[in-house]
Amino acid sequence: MAAAESTALAVRAPARPFVVNKWGIAFAVALGALLEVVDTSIVNVALTDIQAALGATLTEVSWVVSSYAVANVIILPMTAWLGLRFGKKRYFIFSLVAFTISSVMCGTAHSLSMLIFARAIQGLGGGGLLAKAQSILFETFPKEEQAMAQGFFGIIVIAGPAIGPTLGGYLTTNVDWRWIFFINVPVGAAAVLMCMTFLVPDEPQEREKAGPIDWTGIGLLTVGLGSLQTLLEEGQQDDWFESSFIRLCLALSVVALATFVVREFNTEHPVVDLRVLRYRSLWSGSIMSIVIGMALYGALFAIPIFAQTVMHFTAQDTGLLLLPSALAAGFAFPIAARLLAVLDPRVMLASGALILTTAVWQLAHLSPQTGAADLFWPLIIRSFGTVFMFLPLTMATLGPIPKKDVASATGFFSLTRQMGGSIGVAILTVFLSRREGFHRTVLVEKVVAGAANVEQRVGLMSAAFMSHGVDALTAHRKALGALDGLVNIQAAVMAFGDTFWATAVLVLCTLPLILLLGKPDRGVKVEAGH
Repeated sequence: MAAAESTALAVRAPARPFVVNKWGIAFAVALGALLEVVDTSIVNVALTDIQAALGATLTEVSWVVSSYAVANVIILPMTAWLGLRFGKKRYFIFSLVAFTISSVMCGTAHSLSMLIFARAIQGLGGGGLLAKAQSILFETFPKEEQAMAQGFFGIIVIAGPAIGPTLGGYLTTNVDWRWIFFINVPVGAAAVLMCMTFLVPDEPQEREKAGPIDWTGIGLLTVGLGSLQTLLEEGQQDDWFESSFIRLCLALSVVALATFVVREFNTEHPVVDLRVLRYRSLWSGSIMSIVIGMALYGALFAIPIFAQTVMHFTAQDTGLLLLPSALAAGFAFPIAARLLAVLDPRVMLASGALILTTAVWQLAHLSPQTGAADLFWPLIIRSFGTVFMFLPLTMATLGPIPKKDVASATGFFSLTRQMGGSIGVAILTVFLSRREGFHRTVLVEKVVAGAANVEQRVGLMSAAFMSHGVDALTAHRKALGALDGLVNIQAAVMAFGDTFWATAVLVLCTLPLILLLGKPDRGVKVEAGH
């Protein structure tokens, strides 16, 4: 009898409460988010080696980057729904495992098609890591530490794109391109173990709130965002709308996304709740998020190209050029978090925009003689400006939104930052190409107009070549080739300057949107459940 009572008491005894270690959680999800952000840019510096190893063309190898980006942007807006349906901890760990296994698949791929497939799986896993890491940090830390938690996440988002080329350049140059994928394995395994240990267990009743699966919505979202991202990634290489494939992508994205929007507004259980766009702070903040994405990824896209084409840097040298700015971002975030505790986020946001504009204005004054020292401070200032925009923008956008709608709002907000980067790179690529052609035409006209000076310059260069034993005809041909090279370099430099000017003007044009952002209650905790 006593044994039976003892057994009954043991059955009724409450389970041991889970002890929350908030910094254990922070470092666990940070590892996962860092994997995703670094892998967004780490592959870019190894494309030439991958092309040679797998016998691919330049057009074909570009899909190694595009497949990851397309899969990433498709899954990003669905992370709120996936976390609700499967459990936040379970979904985050699943994303980590998928990302790590696909990294092994990428590293062992012996054909381009296998590598592209593995990169798509990696992108699907990575989208869940970035979105869920931010929401988990919001939910874990108390309201008085939220700015610090968001700053901790921001270090990853801002510094990751700069760390990627540095690490990728080193591994590609000194080891092998396959190690840019294999290096994810120990980090991913450590992150899985930490998440299993520190993340709060899922509540079983939460899954019941997800409702039935909206397969039609998922299909429309996949086709719409997938086609749009493909258009942005491959448009420049396929000569934009001269290509029937790009025109098809445009048509599919417009039709699918328009149908998706209508459906999501009229279904009881949407896979992405677009009704949250009724909040003024969300749609205005999302527009600014697109601009920040364009400034962040667009500038990071332009600087490496300038360093490698004009300054003749190697991939590793280019990565080292960007590394100080990544470290500066890490230093700036704690400062921004402390200031955010006492200042209106909108004031900080305006200050950050002005700082970023100052940095981009300095970058607009590049020349053929520009060296690494000339880029050091503009890149440092740019990091501070981006940080001072990124952190307060999140608080000003999500702070005024009611708790019940923040999960859906955060998913949409994260998508805009990602799409902003893709749009920024696509637009700046076209702008850079067009302006370079324009400046070359103008410079050639001026060179012809000053024929006497040109002949004198060509004569001096020809004499220099002849002094090295080259015959007169060959020397003259080499001199003309050298002059053409100088014109091309100057045209490229002027085009890069125009690109940075355009970025500065774009940032300034969005300043009025700050007036539409809300002021979050300092006493109200900002939840984020996607």
